[in-house]
Amino acid sequence: MEKLTPEEYTKLEQVMNKYHKVGETTSPSKCTSVVIQRINAPPDIVWSYVRAFDKPQAYKHFIRSCKMKTRHDGIVAVGSIREVTVISGLPAETSVERLEMLDDERRALSFRVLGGEHRLVNYCSVTSVNEMREIEGRAYTIVVESYSVDIPVGNTAEETKMFADTVVKLNLQKLAQISEMNSTAS
Repeated sequence: MEKLTPEEYTKLEQVMNKYHKVGETTSPSKCTSVVIQRINAPPDIVWSYVRAFDKPQAYKHFIRSCKMKTRHDGIVAVGSIREVTVISGLPAETSVERLEMLDDERRALSFRVLGGEHRLVNYCSVTSVNEMREIEGRAYTIVVESYSVDIPVGNTAEETKMFADTVVKLNLQKLAQISEMNSTAS
């Protein structure tokens, strides 16, 4: 997990307590974790990628395509379902996912895996995009992504956490890269 400064931790404490309660698993067959990414771009740019539930491939490395199964009045809203196709080479082919929460005011999104051909059963994540300010007043962003997932039969909690953390970290690094490029271009 990326280290937060004391000031960042203080600013994020309320968000962490509301959305990212890791370790509060009710079952020994579940694994939870939190991943933090600092991004040198304003939060509105970062949020534009995160909130695009219908276009996860914009920053998620291992997604080849996304097809929306349900929308509400033609827009993506809580309850919308997507089917993503995963790139070859991973122990997965497809994932069916439902949007659980979309809070534009607080810049928080949650989705849950409903099914598909993969090993991350009952995966549920919450991502929050949080504005910070440097001493000079320039805005930057800290993204916090937490998740819980069932530990697959034949795997340990450590193996499951290592795999899921790696995927989340790579996705957040790509999110940082495209957000920072977009920020310098505007």
